[in-house]
Amino acid sequence: MAKRKYLDYIINPLELLRTKKVLNVNPTIEPERKKETAVKLFLFEYDKQDCKFSSLQATEDSFAHALTPQVSWINVDGILKDPVEKICNHFGIHPLIIEDILSMGQRPKMEEINGIVFCVMNMLYFNESESSVESEQISIILGKNFVISFQEDASRDVFDGLRDKIKISGSKVRLNGADFLFYTLIDSIVDHYYLVMEKLGDRIEELEEDVIRQANKRTLAKINILRKEMIVLKRSIGPVRDLVNGILRSESELIEEKTEKYFKDVYDHIVQANDLAENYRDMMLNLQDLYMSNVNLKLNEVMKVMAIVTCLLAPATVIGGIFGMNFDRIPLIHNHWGFFICVGLMVIFPLWMVYYFKRKGWF
Repeated sequence: MAKRKYLDYIINPLELLRTKKVLNVNPTIEPERKKETAVKLFLFEYDKQDCKFSSLQATEDSFAHALTPQVSWINVDGILKDPVEKICNHFGIHPLIIEDILSMGQRPKMEEINGIVFCVMNMLYFNESESSVESEQISIILGKNFVISFQEDASRDVFDGLRDKIKISGSKVRLNGADFLFYTLIDSIVDHYYLVMEKLGDRIEELEEDVIRQANKRTLAKINILRKEMIVLKRSIGPVRDLVNGILRSESELIEEKTEKYFKDVYDHIVQANDLAENYRDMMLNLQDLYMSNVNLKLNEVMKVMAIVTCLLAPATVIGGIFGMNFDRIPLIHNHWGFFICVGLMVIFPLWMVYYFKRKGWF
């Protein structure tokens, strides 16, 4: 379906391009998400000694876990207005944050309101079959001894490694508080950016070989498609640097001083990822320039061959035109060898021109 969509865009440039869909986002418009019938809630509750994992049947089942001394991670899969509002209202989360959670196409950002640290990011995935970058908005809330994460798609995320770490006794996650869990969630998302960029890098290398070996209209279409994927990547990664920087500058009591060094490490990673995305963007521009250069080179080669052929035929055209004039007195017109002399001149002159062009290095 996606391939057909891109093909329609290439055939009909008046169609709404994905670039426009990515950039023209109005956060005040009602969200148009995939209709969810219910949300799925999962709870991790742990400390140094114990760890419990459970699937919550009702939204209200999560209310009691904010008061426990253990660290609680409530993960909500699926965004529905009523369950989201119930959970947020119970935990004292500001209505502006609730609006950001329910809205689509939010720019990655960090906010601190009423003693709650909130951030919204995009989890990125690379669709191998379609060679496209897919994004999923995730909202993460840090409170006292609890973290709440809201995901749009219940079928996938990048937190499986984190869940395994929580189950291991003596892991760093188990030995630290909710702020370290908050950091680990963000770090998992940022680390996954590199996997997506690695896949895109492989596609760029393959495309570069295609451009060098045999560039055609299909190659140009691939370049344009990949450029749009780079827009999605850049739009998701770029603002995360400001997000992490905002956490570092925050004076929230929820983030301990010992955890700040971990956020500095995430900041270094996102700066590097942003630089890599810029490099890929420059590579795509260079690929497009290389494609245009190859097209112009091929056109020049064709024009050179046509010019050479025209030059080689010019003597025969001139000689044939002179001796084809309708006059009574033309040299060699009644000569027995006249025809052969004319044909000989038509052959000798082009051969001499070929020798001359070769000596000049024109072809």
